[in-house]
Amino acid sequence: MQKRTAAVTTVSLFLLLLLGLYQLASSRQYQLFGELIARVETEQPLIALTFDDGPSQRYTAEVVELLARYQVPATFFATGQELARHSEQGRLLVQAGHQLGNHSYTHKRMLLVSPAIVASEVERTDQQIRQAGFTDEILFRPPYGKKLFTLPWYLSQQQRKTIMWDLEPESEPKLAADPQAMAAAVIANARPGSIILLHVMYQSRQSSREALPLIIEGLQAKGYRFVTVSELLQSRNLQ
Repeated sequence: MQKRTAAVTTVSLFLLLLLGLYQLASSRQYQLFGELIARVETEQPLIALTFDDGPSQRYTAEVVELLARYQVPATFFATGQELARHSEQGRLLVQAGHQLGNHSYTHKRMLLVSPAIVASEVERTDQQIRQAGFTDEILFRPPYGKKLFTLPWYLSQQQRKTIMWDLEPESEPKLAADPQAMAAAVIANARPGSIILLHVMYQSRQSSREALPLIIEGLQAKGYRFVTVSELLQSRNLQ
């Protein structure tokens, strides 16, 4: 009986450990090493609009045109392999005045991987971002928002910032299929310093593309001004 109780206790502790590691890897607010930012504390009515993945051959120009219509700068966290495949679209983003961020090369979950893999994923993407013409600081966003030991440690050694988000309407299934509901949720929950995450580069994200102008119009009507993530970070020093 005692052996069975000890075994159950061991299994329970192991499961609790796994749960804790999963929560740590997925946390938007905390990581073991380096600086993580999900939202910026600022009194100014500033919002950062960010997009993950891409660029894509089909939708990059459409998104750039829409943002230009509203005079909105954005931050695109691009993957290295997509930048390599669609180099013209990467240059288009930079020429339009948008910020390019690093979203890894292959978009693999970097959990419990070697330092060599992390370095390759980050540095190869940095190279593609520079080839697209982006010259400023390169911020990093983990694929799927997952990070645990090696990735945060590597970024901290390079004094790189990990950029997360506080608004992600696509994560709610009831919102993701409804552009109006998606936009309403963002507009209702946005705060000064919020970082919005959307995916707009692929065919399956039509609802997000349709929600985008609604989000922009709604937040501009409330007096918010859109800035890049780097500009949002700079606002911390102006208070």
